[in-house]
Amino acid sequence: MDAGPRGAREIFTTFARIGLSGFGGVLFWMRRVLIQEKRWVTDEDLLEGLAIGQILPGPNVYNLSFMLGHRWAGIAGAFAAVGGLLAAPIVILVALGLLYKAYSNVEILQHALRGMAAVAAGLLLASAVGMAAGLPRRLVPWLFMLLAFGGVGLMRWPLLYVMAALAPFAMYFAWRRR
Repeated sequence: MDAGPRGAREIFTTFARIGLSGFGGVLFWMRRVLIQEKRWVTDEDLLEGLAIGQILPGPNVYNLSFMLGHRWAGIAGAFAAVGGLLAAPIVILVALGLLYKAYSNVEILQHALRGMAAVAAGLLLASAVGMAAGLPRRLVPWLFMLLAFGGVGLMRWPLLYVMAALAPFAMYFAWRRR
């Protein structure tokens, strides 16, 4: 792992690049840039930060960005990371909204938007596969993942109930393993 960014400016530019690359879904690009290219964090660091980000209020990726920026450069780094992630996409989104308002009746635009949905699904799948590679090769975590998917994704049970049912068993197995 490399030393990390040299300051808030480098954090801002890196996260702005991530925000531009992954407009609408940056986790794949965050992993690629921060782990594979810059080597600022490990897979474990990213997964741990994402897990913590999920229990905090707000979007997970922004919570993760804030935590990583803070780790590297304090409060300035935290705001640089989130600001970089948001700045360009907000400008682009406003411009696209204005263009869509003016040209929403053009048929080719409707086809392009449908194609973008397929691209987004592919990026989500690639991100899930990449993150799964960092998970431990033990049966129990994968079993809980499958049970949660089955309960929420297939059975359509509320996430809160599935988590409440699985959490005690997951904590027991984690405690027993240590």
